Amino acid sequence: MKEIKHFINGEFVASASGRTFDDINPATGKVIAKVHEGGKAEVDLAVAAARAALKGPWGTMPMAERMDLLMKLAAGIQARAEEFAQAEVADNGMGISLARHVNIPRGSANFVQFAEHFKYVATECWEMEGALNYALRRPLGVVGIISPWNFPLLLTTWKVAPALACGNTVIIKPSEETPATTALLADVAKDILPPGVLNVVHGFGADSAGAALTEHPDVDGVTFTGETTTGQIIMRAAAANLKKLSFELGGKNPNIIFADADLDACVETTLRSSFANQGEVCLCGSRIYVERPLYQAFLDKLVERIRTTVKIGDPTDPATTLGALISKEHLARVQTFLDSAKEDGATFLTGGKRPEGLPEHLKDGAFLEPTVIVGLGRDCKAQRQEIFGPVVS
Repeated sequence: MKEIKHFINGEFVASASGRTFDDINPATGKVIAKVHEGGKAEVDLAVAAARAALKGPWGTMPMAERMDLLMKLAAGIQARAEEFAQAEVADNGMGISLARHVNIPRGSANFVQFAEHFKYVATECWEMEGALNYALRRPLGVVGIISPWNFPLLLTTWKVAPALACGNTVIIKPSEETPATTALLADVAKDILPPGVLNVVHGFGADSAGAALTEHPDVDGVTFTGETTTGQIIMRAAAANLKKLSFELGGKNPNIIFADADLDACVETTLRSSFANQGEVCLCGSRIYVERPLYQAFLDKLVERIRTTVKIGDPTDPATTLGALISKEHLARVQTFLDSAKEDGATFLTGGKRPEGLPEHLKDGAFLEPTVIVGLGRDCKAQRQEIFGPVVS
């Protein structure tokens, strides 16, 4: 069985406690790796390594050299792009086409983007009578990165790249659901970055690596993408040390379609914006408002296109357009929204259940048909709260 270990001070290390947890393929329900669970001991080691790197070669490295290393990280990901894509699919359940053409290329491009951007960030200076006012840009220090499971590599490097570009060191706590590509990123980084610049500690939130990281007195900032309630917990933990925080939390995004809009274009855009990555996207348009003259035509066209073009199935098949949700637990959570919608008198135009006819090896997977609901009031749970699944209302 494959093992996924922590990456601390340039080396892969096991947990001091010996504890591990399962990494499960959500499409098959099978365990694909044993992941070492970290806690305070591993976070302490990672913070010490990150702090030492700030005082070492990384802290004194000229910006141009730092940017060159970021470009090498991008090239390292590109050189192993298929390995990253396959790992992402097995961990997350997204379709291989999405992984190959969006998630992994964007994960690599984030390093290029921020390396190029920070070449042109200058020190500001304002002249006054008899004086000069100037601002110097300095690294914040040690940054804790708690990344989500929906686009693991892309959203991890979206945080890692600017932090490193600014001269910080980082400790990544990836989602326990999707540890694989962060481990691969560490494997790329070990031959490029000085030890301690990039560290990875696996684990959970409360009473595990996440809590230890956010509460650590020598962590200067925390960036987190995930649920609002978790963000509140992190904010309370960070308040004791006045840590700098950067959050992207839950949302309920609307698509607004007017009567004079191009019907076909709006339907195709809705298919992408609402059902890409099984609707597990922070920017997903899960509420659709259509001006009355176009309302029925839009509904009819949307349902017809879902039934004829959306292919649910094996995420490793390039033809699949809707893969598995992240886990059975998350599928059950999405189901509570569907049950609530039924109780609130909603009508299901399509979907709302597990797909039929899946091959035997996918029978235990976390699949859900794309679902269109109408007839909900504005205060209904499914209309107001983020579902994070292939459901629109």
